[in-house]
Amino acid sequence: MAITRTNILVCGGTGCLASEAEKVQRNLELILKARGYEKEAKIIKTGCFGFCEQGPIVKIEPENVFYVRVGPKDAKDIIDEHIIKGRKVERLLYKEPYEKEKIDTQENMPFYKKQLRIALRNCGLIDPEDIYEYIALGGYEALGKAITKMSRDEVIETVKKSKLRGRGGGGFPTGIKWEIAKKQKSDVKFIVCNGDEGDPGAFMDRSILEGDPHSVIEAMAIGGYAIGADKGIIYIRAEYPLAIKRLKTALEQARELGLLGKNIFETDFSFDIDIKYGAGAFVCGEETALINSCEGKRGEPNYKPPYPAEEGYWGYPTCVNNVETFSNIPPIITKGADWFLSIGTENSKGTKVFALAGKINNVGLVEVPMGITLREIIYDIGGGIQGGKKFKAVQTGGPSGGVITENELDTPIDYDSLLGIGSMMGSGGMIVMDETDNMVDIAKFYLEFTMDESCGRCTPCRIGTKRLYEMLNKITSGKATMADLDAMKQLAYMIKDSSLCGLGQTAPNPVISTMKYFWDEYLALIKDVDNPQGEGKFEVKNKIGIES
Repeated sequence: MAITRTNILVCGGTGCLASEAEKVQRNLELILKARGYEKEAKIIKTGCFGFCEQGPIVKIEPENVFYVRVGPKDAKDIIDEHIIKGRKVERLLYKEPYEKEKIDTQENMPFYKKQLRIALRNCGLIDPEDIYEYIALGGYEALGKAITKMSRDEVIETVKKSKLRGRGGGGFPTGIKWEIAKKQKSDVKFIVCNGDEGDPGAFMDRSILEGDPHSVIEAMAIGGYAIGADKGIIYIRAEYPLAIKRLKTALEQARELGLLGKNIFETDFSFDIDIKYGAGAFVCGEETALINSCEGKRGEPNYKPPYPAEEGYWGYPTCVNNVETFSNIPPIITKGADWFLSIGTENSKGTKVFALAGKINNVGLVEVPMGITLREIIYDIGGGIQGGKKFKAVQTGGPSGGVITENELDTPIDYDSLLGIGSMMGSGGMIVMDETDNMVDIAKFYLEFTMDESCGRCTPCRIGTKRLYEMLNKITSGKATMADLDAMKQLAYMIKDSSLCGLGQTAPNPVISTMKYFWDEYLALIKDVDNPQGEGKFEVKNKIGIES
């Protein structure tokens, strides 16, 4: 293969493809060939760079020049000016909001400066459809090390020592889950990747599967070796066609090189992976509902115990981890648990990927060390609020989380701290709201989503969320009374305390948190309250137990 002096990386994530990135790439190829420079530069379609607000993105290596919002017509100037004449195309360089100077490299952009990319380490860097590019950056070294130099117990102990917690929302220690599955006495075991990403505004797992599918495949094989499974399943939303296409390509390439299949690395370990499709049910992010869906049943959660690690897919021990969790495994094996332990907070190690969206300047995918503050993400990485408006709240954890106000912006981001202020990590959705947003409407939006997504198995979730939504409708239409607010809070806690699975148990969180922090906005819509700032406000707050 000929070595070129320049690589032209073109974002091939879903967001950029929706903005004509394919036309950009095609024009770059045509012009490069027309100028006779096709042997000088190579065009590579990568995964998502993360900076979705600025897509389509084109990056020139080895100079690391970063072009943003590139259109098909810009391809000519990139080839003629930059590749041939060596001059940067100034108008395509990034400019920070409210700043005059442009920034030419990715490393100097505030959006990237405070990020630490572990799960996203290869996204935007390699061609996800070329296994050799993954291997060139150390891909499958962790699998080779695990199955040729480490016992199953040593692999599990390394993951346990790293304190890696599940990135799908629950935060359960990954190594302990693997250990439970390994201890089960069964000749048949399964390891399952949960790619059923259903939170509104969340696209972390999709970007990893589109931009670095081999990291997940490698990690699943390591997990299969550790627990004694020879079969893996990737459960992915059918609405992710690009991720599915690249996964299929990656699986075929891994089999061709003997990295999946029989006697991997000439050992007695054999492992292969199948893909199963989800039909877009949010509840199938819950592991027992996911397993039921894999078996062809309705996607409904089961009562626990037994837990899937004890009795899961077709009754066999089954480990279910999400995409982001798996993507952390290979570097933990190659670099060691101590390396991972050096990142993050005491009880939340490593990094977390967030889909940063809403009323913020720099919309995109960010990966940050645990312990960074919300203020740093919103203002240093996110570039502040659009239009210079005032920050009002941020919703973390998607429809399962709660709103966080300006008073808590200096809270470090980790599992325990977010729970302590009434929200949660969730899978990583982060929606920013400004002063123009009405928080009662925000609560209603999330309630409508969870109401529609209820599987219907348990009454508190099936009926309770519907009644809660009806109460919110009554409030927003100006027909509710103070008694309705009291009843709504009681119903919210009843649903939270008695629902079968996490969907129902967390569905009322947006209502509870907005009532706590934005009580005045509820009062302003109540027809029998004439003076929201007066004595009645204090009496009602204490009546329904909301803190001042």
